[in-house]
Amino acid sequence: MTIAKSMSQEVEINKFESRPWGGYIILLDSNYCKVKKLVLNPKKRFSLQYHHKRTETWTVVKGELRITLDNQEKIYKYGETITVSVGTKHRVENIGSEPAELIEVQTGSYFGEDDIVRLEDDFGRVKQ
Repeated sequence: MTIAKSMSQEVEINKFESRPWGGYIILLDSNYCKVKKLVLNPKKRFSLQYHHKRTETWTVVKGELRITLDNQEKIYKYGETITVSVGTKHRVENIGSEPAELIEVQTGSYFGEDDIVRLEDDFGRVKQ
């Protein structure tokens, strides 16, 4: 399904976007928030990253994840929620043997993928 976001832009909703760590489906994309279902493959992790323009709130809906916020690590399980503020370094790692899932709600002033500042990455995506 495609929805019109503005006169010149359309957004694919419910289309799986593949990434080296798994992928995501956009459930809602508006001018005030973006909601994604993230699927993280076993033993994979996101980049260590931060954002300039958005806060992310994650709820674990499947699996067990190690989440890093700045220099603190904690294990999160089904039903637990965490909020990552603008500018906070963060990483999510699936420590289980099955795919894990998160619901991510982004709030802020901009939700584009180019607001990701990668500091470390297992897949060679850090810009020098």
